[in-house]
Amino acid sequence: MGGGVTVGDDFQDMLPTMADKLGGDGLIKELCNGFRLLMDKDKQVITFESLKKNSALLGLQDLRDDELMSMLREGDVNGDGVLDEMEFCVLMFRLSPELMQESEVWLEQALHQELGSSCFDNTKN
Repeated sequence: MGGGVTVGDDFQDMLPTMADKLGGDGLIKELCNGFRLLMDKDKQVITFESLKKNSALLGLQDLRDDELMSMLREGDVNGDGVLDEMEFCVLMFRLSPELMQESEVWLEQALHQELGSSCFDNTKN
């Protein structure tokens, strides 16, 4: 993976706001909707061509070709040159530092909830 994606000075991280308004499940649904907007309809993945063609739908029309390629490289975990739905969602989280911090809190809460209801919970002794 490359040295990171720089989306530009005008980029406003909307994922934390969306997460607050929609909750975790709603945010994932919206990320999936975003993926479908950007994907190549025939290949069912995001290609450079589909990203370039559809990026204006997400307000990314000012990105240069090298920036779009950098986004693809950054998110392309399996090295096939395209983004599948999971790679896209992971990339969106990685591009949102605030949401990454919030996701750590969500994970801690989920673990605490899960472990708190288990027989391993030491606070019930």
